[in-house]
Amino acid sequence: MAVERSLPTEESVELLALTRELCRDELAPKAAAYEAEGRFPREVFRTLGKAGLLGLPYDEKYGGGEQPYEVYLQVVEELAAVWGTVAEGVSVHTLSCFPVAKYGTDEQRDRWLPDMVGGELLGAYCLSEPQSGSDAAALTTRAVLRDGGYVVDGTKAWITHGGEADFYNLMVRTSDEGARGISCLLAPADTPGLAAATPERKMGFKGSTTAQIVLTGATVPADRLIGEEGQGFPIALAALDGGRLGIAACAVGLAQGALDTAVSYAKERKQFGRAIIDFQGLSFMLADMATGVEAGRALYLAAARRRDRGQPFGKQAAMAKLFCTDMAMRVTTDAVQVLGGYGYVEDYPVERFLREAKALQIVEGTNQIQRVVIGRHLAKE
Repeated sequence: MAVERSLPTEESVELLALTRELCRDELAPKAAAYEAEGRFPREVFRTLGKAGLLGLPYDEKYGGGEQPYEVYLQVVEELAAVWGTVAEGVSVHTLSCFPVAKYGTDEQRDRWLPDMVGGELLGAYCLSEPQSGSDAAALTTRAVLRDGGYVVDGTKAWITHGGEADFYNLMVRTSDEGARGISCLLAPADTPGLAAATPERKMGFKGSTTAQIVLTGATVPADRLIGEEGQGFPIALAALDGGRLGIAACAVGLAQGALDTAVSYAKERKQFGRAIIDFQGLSFMLADMATGVEAGRALYLAAARRRDRGQPFGKQAAMAKLFCTDMAMRVTTDAVQVLGGYGYVEDYPVERFLREAKALQIVEGTNQIQRVVIGRHLAKE
């Protein structure tokens, strides 16, 4: 379904047209089979990198697209409407490039960012641990500076691209000063002592590998410290604000894909001598679904425009993530209902959209945590 969007430039129009073409030709033919087989689509990310879609918000100097966040998020939405695993992967990779792009030195950016945004290096972001999810400041993975390198011991959990990524942003403890004792290290995947555990067996996003990263005496060179020692927690929080908008865009894309499938089915399916979309009960359900999708899109784009203007957007990012993912859960559930028995089987993608929507209410901070974040902003205001 063609959706009207805010497009600042002709380049943006062409960019979204390219994205839709890739979705049609590269993603749609593979999505169902890859998800059913639990196969990670590494070659798809290389294709997106060559097309310039893995570094859209970053500087052209380093090979990025230098596009507004508003445009980047619309690309993520388009991808999610066809294949959630790829959209989530683009969002996570963009999040993983952020620490170097924003807090790295010129030398670090020159050295690593071109391959990151060009798709040669796929990234992962390691903040959560088995015992510290929502309470991220309680992380215990320890890094000790010794002989020109940080020796890291601990376990990071729920890592998207775990075992598939080429580099990992590690949030590690370099002192016991609570949140002020956390630092950010950029570790290559081939670091001795860094290993991925067996991938998690998930309800949805089966093509997206999620695994623990186990660090046993893993030595990361000191020149891979991003920012200053003790700056890791602010880096992590700043990255999450942008990441939450990426998840909001994923949610709207999933919901749009589910809505499109439901509307198409309702126009074709006939009962009692007429198309089921002509029955008011079902027509009203589709109307509510469409309204939710439009509202979610407006909310995440408004937050993105604040980011693009350099205005604070943390509260709005939390609101967008909260609203859009809850909306996606409702819309995908209703899409299954519209299709009836066909919605419950794998012949149509709505059951997959439903399973993926559930995950989006959890990642990048659960929706309960989003309410905490919003409430804190309101208290400060």
